Amino acid sequence: MSVFLDLAKIEVKAGKGGDGMVAFRREKYVPNGGPAGGDGGHGGNVILVVEEGLRTLLDFRFNHQFKAPAGKSGMSKGMHGRAAKDLFIKVPPGTTVRDAKTGKFFGDLLENGQTLLVAKGGRGGRGNIRFATPRNPAPELAENGELGQILTLELELKILADIGLVGFPSVGKSTFLSVISKARPKIGAYHFTTITPNIGMVLLKDGRTFAVADLPGLIEGASQGVGLGIQFLRHIERTCVLLHMIDMSGMEGRDPYEDFLAINNELKQYDLRLLERPQIIVANKMDLPDSEKNLKEFQEKLSKDTLDKIPIFPISGVTHQGLDCLLRATADLLEVTPKFPLYEEEKEEEVYYGFKEEASKFEIHRLPDASWELSGERIEKLFAMTNFNHEETVKRFARQLRGLGVDEALRKRGAKDGDIVRIGAFEFEFVD
Repeated sequence: MSVFLDLAKIEVKAGKGGDGMVAFRREKYVPNGGPAGGDGGHGGNVILVVEEGLRTLLDFRFNHQFKAPAGKSGMSKGMHGRAAKDLFIKVPPGTTVRDAKTGKFFGDLLENGQTLLVAKGGRGGRGNIRFATPRNPAPELAENGELGQILTLELELKILADIGLVGFPSVGKSTFLSVISKARPKIGAYHFTTITPNIGMVLLKDGRTFAVADLPGLIEGASQGVGLGIQFLRHIERTCVLLHMIDMSGMEGRDPYEDFLAINNELKQYDLRLLERPQIIVANKMDLPDSEKNLKEFQEKLSKDTLDKIPIFPISGVTHQGLDCLLRATADLLEVTPKFPLYEEEKEEEVYYGFKEEASKFEIHRLPDASWELSGERIEKLFAMTNFNHEETVKRFARQLRGLGVDEALRKRGAKDGDIVRIGAFEFEFVD
């Protein structure tokens, strides 16, 4: 039995950049050879790529951590380390990507082969050949590679279909889809036979084609979590036209018109823009008794509520009555209906040229053991890229902290000579 999964959360970690190297030329006839440490290679990026054959996010059900390789370290004789290969993660067409923590929208992946860079690899650290100056021609100074980005992503699959098939359970949507296309959904005489979206491709005699999605679980109260809830309503968002199927026989004791209003109300509760899509009412099961009478009453109620502009097509999914007319009208309506964008284009940000106070580059906290803790993205990045195996590199790190104003800030907070200052697991003494 195939399993459909349309929501997934994954953690991606881009590769760390390779470390720069401290090295010196040692050649027989080259006195005072000078620095020769090369740079580290770039860490691998994490890239999402659309794979046409995928139809679900099931691959991420158990495998939800992805790590790109790190760049190689620099080498002697000025040789750079090899850059790491990018990590490509395959996703199905129709996948939208957001940052799970901030909600930031990364992109909408639709076409086969489309790619989206989601996490950048760290740059390689510079070798000591980069730090040579006339005042210091032989520096014992190199950088560690920059850490790659680490993100938690929320993947949401919204299937690509032109037509959305909506209606109460057991109105005949699955039978209809199996008749007009080669899709083979599960069909049964009980509610919620269909528990996953099904897609079928329809080919008309005149050569026109369109994709139809049968969307399960819509009942009154679905927007509040009743039944299957709204978990599959997201798949309607990409459709251009809605086929609203109604059981006109009323065999289950329901009023066809009340069903019509209830489903439209659920669409409205989920997203007001869903009602902007043109609808065609499909009056199904017209081969059964009382269907003709119920259809006339349905049309009268539509007219009273000024909804009579919505076209109605009486059909029978079992006897194939009226299918050709319905499919031609659907194709005609689809041709004149524009695409509905899922996401509004972001407005260009206004440029402000005045003075803007820069946010703090670091934070200082007093710990219970009377030591001090430094934190902040800028400081943590400098710390990660510092190679503490060389004295010159440690002195450079101290100068960088002083340049950021750390010494002065600690002094104002009451730090005294000999106090312990921590950055992560690293600690040093404050010297006033």
